[in-house]
Amino acid sequence: MRLRADDRLRQPSGLVSGTSPVLTDPSVRAIHRRTVWVLAAAQVAGGLGIGAAISVGSLLAFDISGSEILAGGGSTAIVLGAALLALPLAAVAASLGRRRSLSLGWGLAAVGAGIVVLAAILGSYLLLIVGMLLAGSGNAASFQSRYAATDLALPAKRGRDLSLVVWSTTLGTVLGPNLSEPGRVVAEALSIPPLVGPFVFCAVGMALAAGLILSLMHPDPLLLSQQLELDQAALRAAASRAPGPGADLPTGSVWSIVWHQPRARLGMSAIVLSHAVMVAIMTMTPVHLSQHGATLTIVGLTISLHIAGMFAFSPVFGWLADKRGRVVTIAVGQLLLASAALTAGTSGDSEPQLMVGLFLLGLGWSAGLVAGSTLLAESVPSTVRTRVQGTSDLVMNLVGAAGGALSGVALGQIGFGGLNAVAAALILPTVLFSVRAARQRR
Repeated sequence: MRLRADDRLRQPSGLVSGTSPVLTDPSVRAIHRRTVWVLAAAQVAGGLGIGAAISVGSLLAFDISGSEILAGGGSTAIVLGAALLALPLAAVAASLGRRRSLSLGWGLAAVGAGIVVLAAILGSYLLLIVGMLLAGSGNAASFQSRYAATDLALPAKRGRDLSLVVWSTTLGTVLGPNLSEPGRVVAEALSIPPLVGPFVFCAVGMALAAGLILSLMHPDPLLLSQQLELDQAALRAAASRAPGPGADLPTGSVWSIVWHQPRARLGMSAIVLSHAVMVAIMTMTPVHLSQHGATLTIVGLTISLHIAGMFAFSPVFGWLADKRGRVVTIAVGQLLLASAALTAGTSGDSEPQLMVGLFLLGLGWSAGLVAGSTLLAESVPSTVRTRVQGTSDLVMNLVGAAGGALSGVALGQIGFGGLNAVAAALILPTVLFSVRAARQRR
């Protein structure tokens, strides 16, 4: 018998929201709590490194290459690195567990940051890009950490636990961009170029994240959850004389599996397209502000408010996803994204209105990511879950990179208002899938 957790997660008799009673065992709950806190601590340390890298990546690329055209290569390489490493890290998780996968992801990112430091010393742009690609592994590990928080979670608290890991990223990503001056001091002490100083913090933060995961996250939550599921399946099979575990494995590609699971399809759509809307608008906001004479202080404040919307309120959406349902929370996210596009797109030279729009944009992204990730994690069989999750992150990062690249073209051709209108149109598939999912629940 295959059990399925519904959107409101009603508790069937004898089970916890369609889940094996084993998950309520005190020892399992203790392991899960420790896992979530280890993940959160690693996110703080690793997020510090990500924020530091993003803050000076383009400046360092420009300083080494001397070309404005090549200056964007640094930040683009980080995004592409996250995309390229999403599936390999998911494959490691599937075979060796989350502990090996996440520690490898953060470790590669630390090595990448070290290569960036070497590239700056040697003045090699090619080496810089290689280092940035590896540093993108930190983004991949950061995103996949949210799924690790759901491996042993009770369905009724799955959204909350996932959102706590997302929220813990806030501290690092907010502090990271402010490490330029301390980085300069460190660079002077180490006799290395000033701009590369923040990458020293980046390497340390990501190495610390890898160390926390490797040393403290045991037993492995994914491997333990898989073993518990196999044990329960074997007991049910023995009781019913049905085929044992593995007799009913899903077949077909990841895309086929997701497409034929309406809730999984909705979850992936919410993750990928919410990210596309966010990146397209956010990327060109500093350019739009500068074109209207905004100071760097205003630009920084606007982006800071946007980042606060992305991460600081994720526990609210985790609570909403658990209490009111994943589909409802996804719908709220799409409404916030549409409101953000309308507010930002009609702001003109009004800096306060644009700030509000970017804050709403961050909130919409957060709702889509938290609820979409939770829904995706619980809507596909455990045998393919890590593959689906890795594919979701791969597509999310690729779409984000494409959105960031095309947003500049859109800004030049149809203006900031037109860019927001096009971005808003990207929510339509998710809205359609949400309506269908809601109808199926009736």
